[in-house]
Amino acid sequence: MGNCELRNQIKVQRAIKNITQDELAAKIGVTRKTINTIENCKYVPSTILAIRMARYFEIKVEELFELFEE
Repeated sequence: MGNCELRNQIKVQRAIKNITQDELAAKIGVTRKTINTIENCKYVPSTILAIRMARYFEIKVEELFELFEE
């Protein structure tokens, strides 16, 4: 299958809503560090967390996360 990479648009969506990592974390019930590690592609969120984030931003999960395969 090759290397997979899950890219995200969290930083872009936060900028659109003008919120910090701390504010997003509080809204979805995680720590700022969790948001930071997901945003920087160091941690892949659970399906439930990905859905919570997408719902908060009022977009589809596929708009927030994109899987790239090489």
